[in-house]
Amino acid sequence: MLKQNIPTYAIVELLMRLSRYNSLVGDYKGHSIHSEGVMVKTSGGTVSFPSALIMQQLETPQSITEAELLEIASSSFCPTS
Repeated sequence: MLKQNIPTYAIVELLMRLSRYNSLVGDYKGHSIHSEGVMVKTSGGTVSFPSALIMQQLETPQSITEAELLEIASSSFCPTS
């Protein structure tokens, strides 16, 4: 998936939702696409999202469960050292 095919505002919305579970997430700084998903750099560190989750945020955000968000906030976020 090309970087321009990932809508930045959907990533920002996901980061805002994640910040409810982990206040260290921080603000969007940039992202890169990898075969495993999307790596997002924030002011607090990095977070990895599956590409499908970003598209789900774009198309049907209400279908993303609190458990999914909590899992990403706790296991996919790597704070800046």
